[in-house]
Order: sequence, then structure tokens, then C-alpha cells
Amino acid sequence: MENKRENFGGRIAVVAALAGSAIGLGSIWRFPYMVGEYGGAAFAVVYILATFIISLPVFISEAVIGRRARASSFSAMSKLRPGHSLWKAAGVLSVAIPLLINSYYCVIGGWSLEYLFKSLGGEFIFYSDADTAVIFNKFISSPFLPLLMHLLFMAACTFVVARGIQFGIEMFSKITIPALFVLVLVVIIYSISLPGAEKGVEYLVKPDFSQITPRSIAYAMGQSFYSLSLGMGAVITYGSYIKKEESIPSAGIWTAISTLFFAVLAAFAVMPAVFAGGMQPGAGPGLIFQSIPYVFSKMGMEHPTLSAIISIVFFLAVVVAAMTSCISLIEVGVSFLKEKFSMGRIRACLVVFLLCGSLGVICSLSFGPLSSFVIRGKIIFEMLDWLTSNILLLVMSLLTVLFVGFAMKREDVYDEFTNGGTKKNSVRIFKGFYFFIKWIAPVAVLTIFITNFIL
Repeated sequence: MENKRENFGGRIAVVAALAGSAIGLGSIWRFPYMVGEYGGAAFAVVYILATFIISLPVFISEAVIGRRARASSFSAMSKLRPGHSLWKAAGVLSVAIPLLINSYYCVIGGWSLEYLFKSLGGEFIFYSDADTAVIFNKFISSPFLPLLMHLLFMAACTFVVARGIQFGIEMFSKITIPALFVLVLVVIIYSISLPGAEKGVEYLVKPDFSQITPRSIAYAMGQSFYSLSLGMGAVITYGSYIKKEESIPSAGIWTAISTLFFAVLAAFAVMPAVFAGGMQPGAGPGLIFQSIPYVFSKMGMEHPTLSAIISIVFFLAVVVAAMTSCISLIEVGVSFLKEKFSMGRIRACLVVFLLCGSLGVICSLSFGPLSSFVIRGKIIFEMLDWLTSNILLLVMSLLTVLFVGFAMKREDVYDEFTNGGTKKNSVRIFKGFYFFIKWIAPVAVLTIFITNFIL
């Protein structure tokens, strides 16, 4: 066991790290294509409401557990409530889930790295709107290049984690998160200026609630959990690094606002380009790798140098966003290995790299040589994405709210939520928060889970 746990340096560091974990691929990669598939603006409205009403309290609960236990996600619950097998099982799940997610996240990170290299070579200048889908599908179905990019990307993430909390994760997050907002804003400006882009803007600002179905509501709520990294062990782990004087509710609110803002920005960067290019908004996981190159090809007809520069900037942003997500997931496994097996940080990083890297190879090959291996109509990559986001994250989130509402001592929850009663605003809202976590959140999470299971 660790005698002294590392800490984030201060409030800005806490919000930057938590926002980095949350913003990442969940916002820049997953949210735009989920909006495209499940109802446009109407889906976004449900997503925003779900984030504040359901996901934010769950987020705060996870951070409360982490800081109170000052332990990895694996042992946090069992440390606070020893002797109960259910909480030991929750600890196992909290480590397994991020390893599964990171395995296919790093595959997407590899895609973004390859597209950054394509940008550096100025390739998008010569693309037509028809080329983008063909080139992307040819790339991901290749048995070799995606594997190389996947492993290079994961090695970069592992390097950051190996540098530690303050000199690795914190420093990386504080530099990259502000830069991400600026970079995406630059792409939005050009995306909405394309001929036909107004249809994409309308798709995002005019909700058609007739498009909302029980499935799209459940998926919007699931995306909300996904965006805030709930049930992944990351918030519990990062929570254990938050100093006692920092306000957890405040950090949670700013993280939720940052995540929502960035997700909306990402949608406005991608969807107008999709409609301008005459593409289908429900193109799935490959959406940003097909629509954004089209934006740069159109730009390249008149301004080839500007197109090359901005394409580099955009895919650099995607790489960085992907890294912020993967770094937090790697840290969950590293924290567990350090605590459980007394490993040094570098050795623990290598073990996680080997585990996630190996499973990621299988995920990558599911687009090519292993594409015939299908489970319930889904290839391995798609099945892992569906299983984690719609089942496992919800199971872990349900266990989290049950733990905070019924297993933890109320006075311990109060102490962490209000900083020992010193944060007056937190004191005022504690009763409402505790009532919600105890009686409403479990029903809400269970409802989402049942809907996903039935559908």
C-alpha cells in the first residue's frame, strides 16, 4: 500500500485533469456521431438535461468516494466499507472497465495520429468528397498500419502517465485543454462558412422531438455518463488526488460545463461539414475522419496553404483530446497496480500498455482480418463500445450511487461534500444532493439500464 498519495497542485489542476478525462474522445469523436444517428438537436437537449440532472450528482459521488478513501478505484469502496463482497466486486469492475475502453480508445487515437500524419503531408488538399470514406475504410481495414498507429499512440499516452500526477497528467492537461477549445473554434468558423452548411447548423439548433424514441433517450443518457467518464474508475482515481481544501461540487460543476461546451463545439465543427458535403449524419464512428477531410479539401481549392495548416491543427487537437481520455484510463490501472502489487509507476505503466495494447490489436483487426467475427451483429470493436457504454458503465454507476447513499456513513459524505462544513454553498445543497443520490439516482440509472437491455 502507498503511504503517501500524490496530489493535484490546485483547483485549476483539478478541473483541467477532470475536464481532460471527460472532454476527450467522448466529446470530439463520440458525441458528433451520436447526435447524427439519434436525432440531432433533440438528442442534444436530452443529453444536456441528463448531464446536469443525473450524471453530475453521480460524478460528485465518485469524487467523494475517491477523496474519502485516498485509494485506487479497486480498493476505495472496500476500504470505506470493509468486509462486503459486493464492494470488492465493484472494485474489480472499476479496473476492468477502463482497460476495456482504453483498448479501443487507443485504436481511435491511432486513427487520429494517422490523419495527423496525412495532414502533415498535405494529403487532404487532393481529396474529393467521395474519396474520404473510401480512404478511411481502406485504412482501418488494413492489417498493419492501424496497429502501428495504435501502439504509437498508446506509447505516447503511457509516457505522460509515467511522468506522474503533477509533472505528467496535470501539466499535460493544463496546457492542452485550453488549446483544444481554441483549435476547435477555428475549425467551426470555416465549417459553418461552407455552402450548404446552414442545414447542418439547423440540424443542431432546431430540435425535432418526433425523432426522440426510448432508445435515443437511453443513448443520450448513456452518452452523458460516457462524456463525464462515469463508471470508468477514472473519477474515483482522480478524486483520490484532490486535496482536502478543494471543493468537489465546484470541480464537478465546472467539469460538466466544460464537457458540455466542448461537446457542442465539436458537433458544430463536424455537422455543418457533413451536410455541406452531402454526407449522412449517421455515418457512425468514422464520422470525423470522413467529414473533416472534406472540409480541408474544399478549403484547399482556394487556400491550399491555409488548408494544410488548419488540417494539421485540427487533427493535432483530435490526437490531444484522445490522449486526455486515454491517460485517465491508463492511470486507473496504474494506480491499482501500484497499490495492490507495490509496483513502481514505470513498471505499472508497462503492464497496462501490454494489456491494453494487446486487446487493442484485436479491436483494430476487427475492421479487417477479424471482421467476420460478429456478436449480435457487431464486430469486436463495436461490441466493446456498446457493452461498456450501455451496460458496464451503468452497472458501475448504479453501484456507486448505492454505495454513497446506503453504504457510506452520511457524515463522511457530508464532510467530503462540504469540506467539513466550511463551504457554505455546498452545505445549503447537501440535503438535496443526498436525497437525490439515495432515492432518485438509483432509479434513474436502473431505468436507463433496463431500457438498453430491452432494446
